[in-house]
Amino acid sequence: MLRLAARTLRYRTGSFAGTFIALLLGAAVVSACGTLLESGLRSTVAPQRYAATDVIVAGARQVTVPVETLNGKRRSDRKSLTERAAIDPALPARIARIEGVQSVITDEGIPVQVLAKNANPVTGSNGAAPTGHTWSSTRLGDLRLVAGHQPTRSDDVALDVTSARRAHIRPGDRISVLSAAGAQTKTVTAVMAQEDGAPLREASVLFPDGHLPAVASPRTQALGVLAAPRITPSVLAGRITAVVKGNPQLAVYTGRARARAEFLDLSVAASTLVALAASVGGNATVVSVFIVYATMALSVSHRRREVALLRAVGTTPRQVRRMIWAEALLTALPAGVLGWPLGVGLVWWMRGQFAQHQIVPTDFTPYIGPLPAAAAVLVTTVSAIAAGLAASRRATRIAPTQALGEAAVPPSGLGRGRAITGAVLAVLSAGLFITGLGRSGDFATLASLANSLILILVITAAVLGPALARTALRAIAPVFRLAGVSGYLAAANTRANTRRLAAAITPLILAASFASTVVFAQTTGLTQAEQQMKAGLRADRVIASAVGISPAFLQQIKDDPQIATATPVIKSKVVVVGHSLGEEKTASLSAQGIDPTRLGETLDLGVSSGSMTRLSGHSVALSTSAASWLGLHLNDHARLYLGDGTPITATVTATYQRGMGFADVTLPHDVLQAHTSRALDTTVLVHSRPGPSQGDRRLLRIVQSHPGATMHSRMAMDSQLRQQRTDAWISYLVVAVIIGYIAVAVITTQAMATTARRQEFSLLRLTGTQRRQLIRMMRWESLTVILAGLVTGTLLSAFPLMLVARAVGPSWWPTIPAPLYLLIAGSIALLTLVGTLLPARLLLRRQPTSAPG
Repeated sequence: MLRLAARTLRYRTGSFAGTFIALLLGAAVVSACGTLLESGLRSTVAPQRYAATDVIVAGARQVTVPVETLNGKRRSDRKSLTERAAIDPALPARIARIEGVQSVITDEGIPVQVLAKNANPVTGSNGAAPTGHTWSSTRLGDLRLVAGHQPTRSDDVALDVTSARRAHIRPGDRISVLSAAGAQTKTVTAVMAQEDGAPLREASVLFPDGHLPAVASPRTQALGVLAAPRITPSVLAGRITAVVKGNPQLAVYTGRARARAEFLDLSVAASTLVALAASVGGNATVVSVFIVYATMALSVSHRRREVALLRAVGTTPRQVRRMIWAEALLTALPAGVLGWPLGVGLVWWMRGQFAQHQIVPTDFTPYIGPLPAAAAVLVTTVSAIAAGLAASRRATRIAPTQALGEAAVPPSGLGRGRAITGAVLAVLSAGLFITGLGRSGDFATLASLANSLILILVITAAVLGPALARTALRAIAPVFRLAGVSGYLAAANTRANTRRLAAAITPLILAASFASTVVFAQTTGLTQAEQQMKAGLRADRVIASAVGISPAFLQQIKDDPQIATATPVIKSKVVVVGHSLGEEKTASLSAQGIDPTRLGETLDLGVSSGSMTRLSGHSVALSTSAASWLGLHLNDHARLYLGDGTPITATVTATYQRGMGFADVTLPHDVLQAHTSRALDTTVLVHSRPGPSQGDRRLLRIVQSHPGATMHSRMAMDSQLRQQRTDAWISYLVVAVIIGYIAVAVITTQAMATTARRQEFSLLRLTGTQRRQLIRMMRWESLTVILAGLVTGTLLSAFPLMLVARAVGPSWWPTIPAPLYLLIAGSIALLTLVGTLLPARLLLRRQPTSAPG
């Protein structure tokens, strides 16, 4: 049977090529999503600054959250942490007393900026700003001097070799070092690298011991432990774990895991990739399976006459199914195998795009393993075989004579099973939408309903395709009458084969509905965030600093007699535990720490219940979206884990509406600040008293006295909405990849449908139809397909978009920029025309008598 299938494919190169392309790209999309997921779970690098230690004690990179399931059992959710936990100053002495410990080295770190000779900031190979450390921390890693000598004086520093080379800095040069303590001019006395000469991936500025420029006692971010002779790291790690196990915010690292403690950016990037792959991978796989199924089914349906003849000469239904199974296997296996390296190439391209938008470090390396390849081959092969068998099911079940009749005149209506299935799906879709209409303000329900609704609607449209095709034909029939002979031929052809028309329309519906839903969901969210930002910001001035705002700097601002209110703001992320449908669930949400004193003069979060003045101690305010998602209400006790993993229980004292513009969780300023890596504010909102403009100039002089600080008349939208814009950009990029796949499927489907009409074109030519009339006929048919696909896809996307709009704001109407919609519609129309008219022109170049019949 494999030999017969191989010979069949050799003589049907056009159909085989179209199916192979769809399977190849489907395998590429699946393997790309799998590679992103595996990279987030496994990708790592070797430790560098911590390479000489046996054991590292540092903040945990994940927090384990116990939650209760619906059946009353307990399970653990693991969430990534974004902050470094501070280490108790007494812990080094406790660890030093452990048997087998030779020495304990503390690693203190502060955020700094280095300005080169051209005043440009210096960054490391990972694209991040430097971190300041003391010279004694070099004992943690196998580091050596490349040039110069150890810094010893208070105005001496050493740089890593990458930063020095990028900024063209040599020993003896003078540089400006900015920190929260202010700007200082330093002399570079040394350049450092790893023992083997390799550069460090993180930019580092090394200060003499005791001269780290900190506004308070510098925080210890890690402890490096050296083992005594004949003590293995694993044994020592076990003993240290027993000492620190009372503090769940700390973790013990050995081997390559030490890099997780050293490189916080890799841990954050990994969690982002896992979340991205998990959220997008499901949709991508569904789209891939859908297109593979549709393309394979179209290929088999074009062979109805061949299958009917085989049945007529005695081939059994089982033999026909085995032949189709073998053909699908021969097509899908090589497509799946070749799709894997194509997916890997796609991941590398996406990695570059992610790095440009600071989603992953510039030196992030994807993990290339065998599991995504196996998944791509499996999904592609199973989808192809299932589609082929399903498409041939009717032809192998009915009598051979009936199969021959249907091959000559395909049935135009829906089968009974298809009609029932379509009706059930339509009722389910209507039920989901009606449910959403009654859940106004319930973010969790509306968001999940929108995600489910678009998939069910697209499947419904595919099942009811012939009925939709007949409806579209009736709607456009008056236009056909105005087109003369070409319009008459187009109308006759589409009426005679509504199933073919439905097969051509379905990929367009998928493209239009999927693209519109994802793209316009992002534009709706961004518009709502911008509106909330503009409505909620009451401050006259916004002061920001990349290296942090010290308490002294903040006090200078508050002491200015022209300043009525100065509200410091600190940003982070927290994990919140809530309740939904009878079980507990967790969510990682954006958080801000603020002082509620006279908050209304600088910030209006749009409080809907409770009061922000009660925000103190162990209390929390939540956005209405977050409260809905987590099932929390006013005066409920919320279980939270701060950015460094510290658990707290806080009472919900207020809910507010402008969470998208600011943050979903608002905590007392000092509570959040104590659990961030920097423990410094990054923004101060300032409200001035009415008065002369000299006050602004005085405030500007205060800001200019702290290099690295900036002042804006209003909060910079690009700065505050960076995360939302980044999330939107990620969606656009991933959608572009998936839509690109759908676009190729559209071209392939149209080309396969057109190529299968060779005999029809030949007969029309022989009966006197001119070539230009056939081209016009194909244009009118393409117009029918485009209009039906775009209108149906747009209408289907409207329902989930209404739910999205209501989930993020008070209105049911989404934000749909006309240029974006025209771009989507125009691209789909162009692809359809190319996929239809180009094969038609090639076919019509042949003499009609040479067309196979």
